[in-house]
Amino acid sequence: MSLKRIILLSQFELTRLFATKRGWLALAAFTMVWLIILRYPIYHAVSVLRSPEFSDIAIQVAGSIGLYQLVRWPEAELSVYWIIALFTFPLFTLFVSADQTVEDAKRGTLRFLTLRASRAELLLGRFTGQVLVLLALITVSVLAAWLLMLTRDTALLFSGLLKLVMIIALLALTTLPFIALMALLNLLASSARLSIIYATLLFTVGNLLIGYLASHVEAAQWLYYALPGVHISRIAPWYDINLLSIATPVLQSVALLSVAYWLIKRKDL
Repeated sequence: MSLKRIILLSQFELTRLFATKRGWLALAAFTMVWLIILRYPIYHAVSVLRSPEFSDIAIQVAGSIGLYQLVRWPEAELSVYWIIALFTFPLFTLFVSADQTVEDAKRGTLRFLTLRASRAELLLGRFTGQVLVLLALITVSVLAAWLLMLTRDTALLFSGLLKLVMIIALLALTTLPFIALMALLNLLASSARLSIIYATLLFTVGNLLIGYLASHVEAAQWLYYALPGVHISRIAPWYDINLLSIATPVLQSVALLSVAYWLIKRKDL
């Protein structure tokens, strides 16, 4: 396996986003959505949290749902951003990484690429490229929230930087199994759109089935660990981030990529 070929394949994913008309349109849409989020949900939520009339109510409400520590952050913009991004980026990841290999397989490009790179390199290269794309988008969005915070209070510069780095790391970690899932579904579906449909069915029907089984067999609760995102509720409050919460998305990604590698070795490209 060649690291150089994996890097070259990952660069192609970056090129598709940052150097094509379709990619620029996607970036423009992403930018507009986050500008709206920053301008309305985050800006107005911070105004409520900082307001003497509503701060006590906000603390009580947040405490009742386990988010007490977040509303106590001086960096209120980052705390609101954290909650919004933690639940929206996984969904966004499904759409961004929906086309890793499936469309190339339809066009016959994948067979051409396998003449110059192994199937494992192709799988890891596309996965790594999508990781870099999501990392870039996460970094840009959280930097915008950090800059919005500085317009309110420049004294939060360095404390905000520390939380900014931690947020980027945790969000990037959270997206890993979702990217790996789409890499696997790309080998089962015939189009990127169908991959998204499969993912939607997995999370809806899968959660319902596991919930039904868990209501009859307590040990079935462990089946939730087969679904990406199971750790999100644990890291959302911020104060209870342990090794299991960090290891879960990594192990899920390894497992999903292992199954994808097993499939791509046997798939007729």
